[in-house]
Amino acid sequence: MESMLNKLKSTVTKVTADVTSAVMGNPVTREFEVGRHIASGGPGLCWRIYNGTKKSTKQEVAVFVFDKKMVDKYQKFEKDQIIDSLKKGVQQLTRLRHPRLLTVQHPLEESRDCLAFCTEPVFASLLNVLGQWDNLPSPVPNDIKEYKLYDVETKYGLLQIAEGLSFLHSGVKMVHGNLCPENIILNKSGAWKIMGFDFSISSTNPSDSDPKYSCKEWEPNLPPLCLPNPEYLAPEYILSVSCDSASDMYSLGVVMHAVFNEGKPVFQVNKHDIFKSFSRQLDQLSSMNPSLLNKIPKEVREHVKMLLSVTPTVRPDADQMTKIPFFDDVGAVTLQYFDSLFQRDNLQKSQFYKGLPKVLPQLPKRVVVYRILPALMSEFVNLDMVPFVLPNVLLIAEECTKEEYVRLILPDLTPVFKQQEPIQASNMILLIFLQKMDLLLTKTPAEDIKNCVLPMVYRALEAPSVQIQELCLNIIPTFANLIDYPSMKNSLIPRIKSACLQTSSLAVRVNSLVCLGKILEYLDKWFVIDEILPFLQQIPSREPAVLMGILGIYKCTFSHKKLGIPKEHLATKSLPHLVSLSIDNNLNLNQFNSFMAVIREMLSRMENEHKTKLEQLHIMQEQHRSINISNPGSQSEETKSTPSSGSQIDDIFGSTGVNGKENGSVTTASQPNRVSLTLEEKQRLAKEQEQAAKLRNQQPLAPQSIKPAASTNAQTKDLTNSLLSNMTSLNSMSLTNTARPATVQGSTMSAFPSSSPMGSSMGAPLSNGFNSSMGFQTGGMAMGMRPTGPNLYGGMATTTSTPNFGSVTQNQGPMGQTHKAPDLSALDSLFTPSKGKVTLNQMGPMAAPGANSPWLSQFGSAQNAQTQMQGASAAMGGMQSGFGMQANPFFSPQNFSQPAAAGSMNQSGIKHSASANNDLKDLFG
Repeated sequence: MESMLNKLKSTVTKVTADVTSAVMGNPVTREFEVGRHIASGGPGLCWRIYNGTKKSTKQEVAVFVFDKKMVDKYQKFEKDQIIDSLKKGVQQLTRLRHPRLLTVQHPLEESRDCLAFCTEPVFASLLNVLGQWDNLPSPVPNDIKEYKLYDVETKYGLLQIAEGLSFLHSGVKMVHGNLCPENIILNKSGAWKIMGFDFSISSTNPSDSDPKYSCKEWEPNLPPLCLPNPEYLAPEYILSVSCDSASDMYSLGVVMHAVFNEGKPVFQVNKHDIFKSFSRQLDQLSSMNPSLLNKIPKEVREHVKMLLSVTPTVRPDADQMTKIPFFDDVGAVTLQYFDSLFQRDNLQKSQFYKGLPKVLPQLPKRVVVYRILPALMSEFVNLDMVPFVLPNVLLIAEECTKEEYVRLILPDLTPVFKQQEPIQASNMILLIFLQKMDLLLTKTPAEDIKNCVLPMVYRALEAPSVQIQELCLNIIPTFANLIDYPSMKNSLIPRIKSACLQTSSLAVRVNSLVCLGKILEYLDKWFVIDEILPFLQQIPSREPAVLMGILGIYKCTFSHKKLGIPKEHLATKSLPHLVSLSIDNNLNLNQFNSFMAVIREMLSRMENEHKTKLEQLHIMQEQHRSINISNPGSQSEETKSTPSSGSQIDDIFGSTGVNGKENGSVTTASQPNRVSLTLEEKQRLAKEQEQAAKLRNQQPLAPQSIKPAASTNAQTKDLTNSLLSNMTSLNSMSLTNTARPATVQGSTMSAFPSSSPMGSSMGAPLSNGFNSSMGFQTGGMAMGMRPTGPNLYGGMATTTSTPNFGSVTQNQGPMGQTHKAPDLSALDSLFTPSKGKVTLNQMGPMAAPGANSPWLSQFGSAQNAQTQMQGASAAMGGMQSGFGMQANPFFSPQNFSQPAAAGSMNQSGIKHSASANNDLKDLFG
């Protein structure tokens, strides 16, 4: 790596030193910056050619430098002759002005070390291109080494030289005297230019129609730079010391031979014996071998043979050569027309530019880019011609690389993007740019797109011309993927919406909707939902095409995998809008069917999504219930007293079961969802889980059935009668018409023991004919009711406000045994004091902790259960003791006065009181 850097440094230093030593002190350097060495040219390739720029205007130029060190080997008078000859050539060139002659930008300047002058930008000399690289930098630049002339370049180049000679011979009455490849320069655009007027001869009688030229005798002792190139001289120049315009035509014939023969002239000349060589050459020309011209194209071969004729009068003149069929090539004619554009009016130019797109594909890229493109760009200053020139420029841009486009085309194209005058031309320019928008967005840098290209698109959307708006809307989807998202979101979409709402043209409105539908895939989902879909409801017109466009946007958004419409939006906005549009009278049957198909599809997906959500929510709730072992006593007062709305609805529609369960099944009140738990709650929950696990692992205790003594019967009856006298009116409805199992002798209410240690939570669900979530608990706690479990008394306290409706059945426990608990219902008054009658307003729905709660499993023995029951009863002392049938208006009062119920009452020895009947009448009429 270091060696490469050192090599590069030495090369740069060497080049800089060469330039500095060559031009240092020359006045040219005051106005021009001298760049790198690019080529060589002039007599004997003695001029080094550098690229450069003018300091004041940054205009590109070529700097020709002759280093006087090249002639140090000659004596002083020979040096002076060489310098004088070179000076003469440059001075003559400076005085002459013609498109076919090299244009001098700065006259010759002399310093102690060099001669220098500046010209138009130059690529190389023709001899460099043909393979002679003398006085070139080392290594030879690749662009020269790899340069190959195309046929059209050769044809038009030779035509340009013929035109230049025609100018010299007819206009200036001058003979060039040294026309050869080193004196033909290819400029930066590829045009061939004549230079090297060191040996030019002016006419002695310029005013006469037949000019005379005086020729100098050949002096072989002069330095080569003081003599013309003998290989390109006409024979009469040496042999008869005479010349005229035909002598230059001979030189042109040799140049044409060299161009088609890799730079080789017709004959090699021995410069030490020039006269003998020319005598031999004269004989060969008199009887020319046809093989000598084999490589020259057939259509020009005969003309070259005439140019090489020994007799000067046989040679065609320059004007005649410009008209030969060989130069009628379409490419050559096109290039020739470009060179004469300044002579044409706008009508002729417009006709030419219209036909140019057919010719451009036939021309080599280098010719198009470096010859035709600059000429086209120069026409941008003529505003009326821009619409005719622009299509050709963009056609050329398609063949250019991005780097070439940015360097050669974009700088001149930028002002055209902003052109708005004249209006007619501006509209045509917009149309042309819109048709090539993909090209512009692909090759233009992002910053220029933002500053130049997109503003032009926005201007087209706001144009008064409907045609331009339609074209713009049709084209935008083709390059939407090339527009950056912020520009599309903040600038493009608002203008499309504005065009749709404000236009009076149905075509523009429909195309706006179609455009939006096509570019939806490049937009963000929420941008579409928040900006595009609400915009559809603002469209005022109701033409069928507009309605179908709106439907198309809904359908694209709904069905696109990246976008989609949420079910909430479908239900509240999209479907109502579409349904209202679907019944428009302007729609035909097929269009209506299209609307209904989309509406049905939306409804179906909304139903499926919401159903799936509810199913998943239900599963999650069930899973939550199965693992929720939190202490019901720790629940808030609000949770205990207020049942969920779902439970209320289940009670209302008990016959069908809204939650999907059969009528009569026992459900558990849903526990509140806990989003986050505190550390203390998590610790308590962990302890409860651990305690529950221990209890589950214990063996269940078998309940023992104890027969009450006969002596207690009377006492029980007395206590019951005393309690019944203080009960509320609902106590008379504690029995239903459902048949009960056989009661235990001596008890007021039948006991229903269960062998399951956890009550109904560990066995089959309890069934009492009502939904448990409405407060009719069977063995629940904290509601003034006693739990049913092993070694506990069954039945219900006579002071509770919740009677036991229907028969209560339980499955046998895991031990397969059924035990009857002792009837201790007479002691109920010890646990719960009698309450006064409550009104309907005081009976609000209260949440039951659930009969299946694992919490019940903590009460394993009768003693423990009794202790816990006392605490629960005491805790409920300050509350209204539950709610009964008075709190449920969906039950009829006649259910409570069936004869079966009376029979049950009579069996227990309980009589209806007059107060209870009166209360029923007050309550139910």
